[in-house]
Amino acid sequence: MSNSAVTDMSFEAALSELETIVGALESGKAPLEDSIQSYERGIALKKHCEQKLSQAQEKIEKITIGSDGKPTAVPFETE
Repeated sequence: MSNSAVTDMSFEAALSELETIVGALESGKAPLEDSIQSYERGIALKKHCEQKLSQAQEKIEKITIGSDGKPTAVPFETE
């Protein structure tokens, strides 16, 4: 497990480490104290990934063609 600050990690690095933590926790082979620390880091990584996704979603725009035939950009909305 990496000791780097979660806030300094890219989305991909955080997700990769989170997947590693989940796998280790699911195996049940780690000592209890290590599992607790891993779980806490996993929560921080999950929050960081959610924040990164939210930021990316705010930047995405959908291009639509208006009734006048001109393209316009509108904010992306989830369904």
